Amino acid sequence: MAKKSYPGINIQWPISELILSGEKTVETRTYPIPEKYLNKEMLLIETPGPKGKFKARTRAIIIFTDCFQYKNKKEFYADFDRHKVEKGSVWDWKDKPKWGWVVQIK
Repeated sequence: MAKKSYPGINIQWPISELILSGEKTVETRTYPIPEKYLNKEMLLIETPGPKGKFKARTRAIIIFTDCFQYKNKKEFYADFDRHKVEKGSVWDWKDKPKWGWVVQIK
């Protein structure tokens, strides 16, 4: 049987844990998801970031089902319950476009 290959996306720990637990349903980036990855199975590759004590590892198969742009900082902060980005974190709004990628665990 042929092995199936998947594209992957790096997501730092502990953000990755929020996705895996279902608490975080929107990943945020400063660019829209490339069209070829929308509605495609992808590997969530968990990277340690500055606080993790492990090597990068594959954790799950995920699917990004939608992509949208936040119009402004107010709209971004109003969506906290889905993206879980804390004010003041390295992933906070920084006066450049911010995109939300709706994520589901496969």
